[in-house]
Amino acid sequence: MEKIGYTILVLAAILWLGIVLWGSAIDFWPGGLLGLLVIGGCGFLFIKALTDRLSNKEDDHYSKNVDQ
Repeated sequence: MEKIGYTILVLAAILWLGIVLWGSAIDFWPGGLLGLLVIGGCGFLFIKALTDRLSNKEDDHYSKNVDQ
C-alpha cells in the first residue's frame, strides 16, 4: 500500500515538473532561467535526501521495530 502511494506521488511530481519545465522553457529569459535554476537545485537536494534515507539502515530498523 505504501509503495503504491509513493509511486503515485513520484508520477505526479514528474508530471508537474515536466509542465513547469515546459512553461519555463517558453519563457526562458530572465524569469524562466531563474526558475530552472531553482527547480534544478531543489531536484538535487531531493535526490540527496532520498538516497540518504534509502541507504540508512538505522532508520529502517527504527521504523520496523519500534511500536507506534
